[in-house]
Amino acid sequence: MTLTESVYLSALAAFLVSGVAAQTAPQYGQCGGMGWTGATICPANWSCIVTNEWYSQCLPGSATTTTVATTTVATSTVGTGSTTASSTSTASGGSATLDPGYSFVRSVEAPTFHQYLESQVLGTASPAVVGDYTNAAQYQVVNGQLIQNAGGTSLYAVVQPPANSTVKKLGVSWSRTPDTLGSFVFSGDSLEWSSPTVPRQQTNAWLVCPSGSAQLLPDINLGAYDYMTPAGCSDTTLNAYTGATAVP
Repeated sequence: MTLTESVYLSALAAFLVSGVAAQTAPQYGQCGGMGWTGATICPANWSCIVTNEWYSQCLPGSATTTTVATTTVATSTVGTGSTTASSTSTASGGSATLDPGYSFVRSVEAPTFHQYLESQVLGTASPAVVGDYTNAAQYQVVNGQLIQNAGGTSLYAVVQPPANSTVKKLGVSWSRTPDTLGSFVFSGDSLEWSSPTVPRQQTNAWLVCPSGSAQLLPDINLGAYDYMTPAGCSDTTLNAYTGATAVP
């Protein structure tokens, strides 16, 4: 190979590499990480956010940091099973990065499509609400308990007992002690609740209802799904989502 040919091939290789790097990654697409050779530029008003050394992702908003913070873990035991609640790491411009073994939980029906399950006062024992993806909490189901990872502390979903036989929806709140009324389970990716003392027509039927604080409350629906919906409420199901971060 002549010197001229060698120079030409080197220049061509550099051009091809720069061309790949100059391409724009899609929204929520990969944009970096160890060994990544694809596009590294995000669309306008999106930023390439580091999830870990192997993966960076295009997320909405301007970047304020490109680091991922990790902290200690706390272990809680429920019955004969156990769950490890690790404090979540934050990827700027979106939600916390999903920890291994956990899921986000979100509504999948209009008008609350992709509103995420969380605490009314974030990370605390307070009423359950559905809200913006940037505040999405993370969950496991262990021995029938729906457990929220609240920054390394386990919070349990507690269902309000029915006051009488005419009640058609039950409120849900977060507590530091386990629920004793019924059991949660993920059936596929659908979050279901049942109780031997509370009859239900459909175990995965949920309602989202307004509250006095202008937040939306997820309630257990004791009636038929999408039939005789209480005034102001909407029918939905709550489903697990295991993407790296919560998305709109």
